[in-house]
Amino acid sequence: MNNIKIALVGQPNVGKSMLINSISNSKLKVGNFSGVTVEKKEVKLSFESYNLTIVDLPGTYSLNNFTPDEEVTKDFLEVEDNYDLILNVVDSTNLSRNLLLTTQLLELGKPVVLALNMMDEADKENIQIDSKQMGAILGIEAIKVSAAKKQGLENLLKAIVKTVENSKENKLIYSEPIEEEIANISQYLESKQKDYPNKRILCIKLLQEDEKTYKRIHESPIYIGLAKILRNAQSHISTHYNSNNMKKIFKQERLAFVKGVMTETVQTKVREKKTLTQKIDSILINKFIGLPIFLGFMWILFWFTFTLGSIPMDYIDGFFGFLSKIADTYIKSPGLSSLISDGIIPGVGAVILFLPNIIILFIGISLLETTGYMNRIAFLLDGFFHKFGLHGKSFIPLVTGFGCSVPAYMSARTLKNKTQRLLTMFIIGFMSCGARLPVYILFIGAFFADSNPGNILFIIYISGALLGIFMAKILKMFVFKDKNEPFVMDMPKYRLPTLKLIWHTVYTKALMYLKKAGTFILAASIIIWFASSYPKNLDIQNEYQTKIENSDNKDELQNELQQKLLENSYLGKIGKFTQPLFAPLGFDWKMTVALESGLAAKEVVVSTLGVLYSLGDTNDETSSSLITQLKENIALPSAVAFIIFIMIYLPCLAASLVFAKEAGGFSYLAYLFIFTTLTAWVFSFIGFHVTRFLI
Repeated sequence: MNNIKIALVGQPNVGKSMLINSISNSKLKVGNFSGVTVEKKEVKLSFESYNLTIVDLPGTYSLNNFTPDEEVTKDFLEVEDNYDLILNVVDSTNLSRNLLLTTQLLELGKPVVLALNMMDEADKENIQIDSKQMGAILGIEAIKVSAAKKQGLENLLKAIVKTVENSKENKLIYSEPIEEEIANISQYLESKQKDYPNKRILCIKLLQEDEKTYKRIHESPIYIGLAKILRNAQSHISTHYNSNNMKKIFKQERLAFVKGVMTETVQTKVREKKTLTQKIDSILINKFIGLPIFLGFMWILFWFTFTLGSIPMDYIDGFFGFLSKIADTYIKSPGLSSLISDGIIPGVGAVILFLPNIIILFIGISLLETTGYMNRIAFLLDGFFHKFGLHGKSFIPLVTGFGCSVPAYMSARTLKNKTQRLLTMFIIGFMSCGARLPVYILFIGAFFADSNPGNILFIIYISGALLGIFMAKILKMFVFKDKNEPFVMDMPKYRLPTLKLIWHTVYTKALMYLKKAGTFILAASIIIWFASSYPKNLDIQNEYQTKIENSDNKDELQNELQQKLLENSYLGKIGKFTQPLFAPLGFDWKMTVALESGLAAKEVVVSTLGVLYSLGDTNDETSSSLITQLKENIALPSAVAFIIFIMIYLPCLAASLVFAKEAGGFSYLAYLFIFTTLTAWVFSFIGFHVTRFLI
């Protein structure tokens, strides 16, 4: 079978993700593009006698290289050049804007197929599109589809195969002066016997004064003669357009071309009634009730996260407790038995315990994104955010941070201004990611179980977000002093998300969470168990063994022995060495070690506490839970300070590396570490002493 590699390109909110899910039942392969942290999605399927590979490129409004995502898409299309066809997805209800990107894709000279997506919505809005005429004008196949309804997908695949088999060269025809100069430059290149691939594209890039193209040609011997021809060409074009700005001239050309296409192929019957989107917007982005409605939605999300997620927790906890007893009973080697029953099972089990809560949180955030509500809130909060030096678009990476900091840092790319992007990235960590959720639920269950835990969880999340916004103001005043950029954002129509799309989003993130539990956190649990179990300190063991044999308080002495061994272990020594730094916050050395292990991954905080406190368990079933151990060993003020520190300090190792790459170097990561650590220490100190005063 022959292979076809397809570059899937489109502006944000045109339904690319839904199309790639609907077009194939194959599993989506998710990775990163080479050298960058931008997510790369691929799907493979068979059609007729071809194996199709579809690469879903980041959504981009243009190929002008304004944002990092646009740069990735531009480089893939123009530099890598290892694909056979461009599948351009457009929103049929917003063609005038979407077709501007199409004109840039046609300039590349690659085979292009146009997918007129969301035709079901266009029909509802009485938008009539002559797809055959549009295809004829553009010189490409234009196919009506609806990814949501799975309509027209077979026709789209047939058009892809037909286009590849015909190998037809696409080109965008410009006005006479521009075409004349393209021909002159092309003729000069031929006269120098230079066989350049995609010669027309090269000529257009030279006329548009593309920096990368100029740099490449400047090193060639033909540049001396070519420079004069280019000057004459640009002078000729400038005379016709009364402007020296070549990029602006080409943009006008594209706008005029799109206007002509729209006039010839699209008819819209005017509707006097408000659309459903307009009716919903009149409520959800109302300046008086919009924000309270949003806060209500967030409260419901956190209430469900805690209330529903807590239902299976006892069963999961009991299951892993049962596994620990089985391992302890049937594994005869004391060392191996301790490793499995006291290290691996409690450590990994303490993380998996909170999987239901994580899934509920991811479902909520996914619904915000896929329905189009996320963009509305960004619009609603823009005025409020500007008062604190942030941009309305900052809302999207900040809310994404409630799920995971890694995609949140990546989504900050939508901010074109670098200073605004850095400012947003510096406070993303204040939005408690899903990995912090297990720690919150653990401590809420131990110390606030009788105080409406759903409300406590909501307060923690909102407090972190508000503190982050407050710290943004501080950073804006003293560090990031650039002017704010104006707010411009696409407002997609409200859409009901498909179960398949929600399932894929939640499944992928939950699977990543479990992979961390089964690999990274497993390794961390083993390391923590080893550090807490060695060296063996035989002198202490022998001393206490004699006392235990001659005493009636065997359980009490056994626990005291475990405590002594733990304090003299490698982990105990590390904790006690650094504990003075955290003593003003009311932390003992176990809490200190748990915080330090959280630098690797926040879930490890729970598994670390599970390993440390399981060593002091009694045989009483009521004290077998980690929650019981925390109640017995940690005071309420210390617990409050611990929650605050967890809420603020540096994100996990993976997120920190992504931050460094997105921010522009590890020096920014050092600044972030200092900023978050000092902020966490100060506010934890305040929380500790205020709580002591109140109780």
